Amino acid sequence: MSAAEAGGVFHRARGRTLDAFSSEKEREWKGPFYFIQGADPQFGLMKAWATGDCDNGGDEWEQEIRLAEQAVQAINKLNPKPKFFVLCGDLVHAMPGVKAVFSGHYHRNAGGTYRNLDMVVSSAIGCQLGTDTHGLRVVVVTAEKITHRYYSLDELSEKGIEDDLMDLLKEN
Repeated sequence: MSAAEAGGVFHRARGRTLDAFSSEKEREWKGPFYFIQGADPQFGLMKAWATGDCDNGGDEWEQEIRLAEQAVQAINKLNPKPKFFVLCGDLVHAMPGVKAVFSGHYHRNAGGTYRNLDMVVSSAIGCQLGTDTHGLRVVVVTAEKITHRYYSLDELSEKGIEDDLMDLLKEN
């Protein structure tokens, strides 16, 4: 399965909601719980590693998708269910043509450019250590460019994604 074909595999989860984190339910300690942490699905690395060309490759994700689906199925079978699942580390093996790297952990918006590679740091949903508001970054990827914008949670909830970004999605 190619990277391009992989998009449809995970779209089945769209539209699902989780009520477990409503503020009223989670405000007080209710006793022990557990969560699941996964790391480095790094879609594309298995082929690159197998061929001995880790600087290139990354164009086939079939093995990693199968393993990610196996991980989700294993988690879904657990009883009791975990409180949440967090996925850390490298999500995708860097393929030639990578133009931007997105990260967090700095708790404020920041970034820079080095040798035509943009480093974009998004502020936190939670605790702010700068002047940014609690929010999320919307990233639109087209064949020509990567466009991103940080939205406060209120702004994204009330107004949604702005028209100029939505228009980029229609350009095919």
